Amino acid sequence: MRIKIQLVLFIVTAIVLFGACRKSTPNQNANSNAGTSAQDTLGGGAAPAGEKVNFRGSIANLSIEMNLVREGERLTGTYFYPRIAKNIDLKGEIDRDGNVALRESDETGKETGVFKGKWKSNATGLADIEGKWSRPDGSKETGFFISQQPLEFTAAVRIVPKVIRENNKEAKYSVDAEYPQIEGDGRFDKFNAAARAMITKDVAAFKTAETAALEEETDLPEETQTSSLDIGYQVRLATDDLISVEFTEGQYSRGAAHGNSITAVLNFDVKNGKRIALADLFNPKSNYLNVISAYAIKDLKEQSKQNDMLMEDQLRDGAAARADNYRAWTITRKGLWITFDPYQVAAYAAGPQHVLVPYSALKPVVKPDGPIGNLAG
Repeated sequence: MRIKIQLVLFIVTAIVLFGACRKSTPNQNANSNAGTSAQDTLGGGAAPAGEKVNFRGSIANLSIEMNLVREGERLTGTYFYPRIAKNIDLKGEIDRDGNVALRESDETGKETGVFKGKWKSNATGLADIEGKWSRPDGSKETGFFISQQPLEFTAAVRIVPKVIRENNKEAKYSVDAEYPQIEGDGRFDKFNAAARAMITKDVAAFKTAETAALEEETDLPEETQTSSLDIGYQVRLATDDLISVEFTEGQYSRGAAHGNSITAVLNFDVKNGKRIALADLFNPKSNYLNVISAYAIKDLKEQSKQNDMLMEDQLRDGAAARADNYRAWTITRKGLWITFDPYQVAAYAAGPQHVLVPYSALKPVVKPDGPIGNLAG
């Protein structure tokens, strides 16, 4: 009799435990990014179900910030224009091929626009979405492009774009500049100060130069009379210890045939509160510039098979192992992202060129206890 009672109790206990396990499993998967059951491929880019993905980019010439959450094929989120800073609701879906459709709506729920594009992986392993925005009826169609911002903070912080806008009709110049500020944790105060000082200095230099040039101006066609400075940015890596940001500074000087752009970077050591130089990443007296240059030239020559504006003589000089050729570098999870500005390795019409130098190529010269030691290890 005692054996039968024990057997019954064992069976009841097993049923209860089995039921409890079944109930808890969906919740665990929904809140975890580690399990493979929570991972689904999005047209070449990977995003865990329920994870928030931050994007930054533009619609036509207007910069935007977009935050999306994916649950199965369903996408929800918001986007805003930094110059307005008002969230616009988004709802939509993504299919297995990465085709994205997002419908925006105002505070009353009225549909005000539609994004249709393709989600795919870029060279750094993050996601890009490119396509067309239009009104709900298909009118006013214009292109958009957004790139994932790799924000990996453990603290409850957020990156807020700060905007400097000025349209000086008397001095005939305009400024539209943005730079990032991290809010919610005092550890990032020195980064904030460095980013703010960097961009405000460049804006001040532009205004001073244009004001002086105005005095020497002769009669110019109306469409070439106003100079402009436009500064945008992309976050390449943002962790509690390391922040890497690439700025694109587009400038047009009155009377010129066309504008030009240069790349500026801010690579910042949060722990020590200081900017990082390229040499800080590598062993002392190592030939790191030769290593980077050799990889970049090989990669650019490979790119030239698909881009006839990349000329071998020009890229060999523009990507040679000189420090001034490698001033525009940022840190990613996969390697160093090198930007070559217009004219450096290709014709102006080709625009800036890029090479991702993987950590596997850099590992022999990387300083193990340096800023990227853990990434390259």
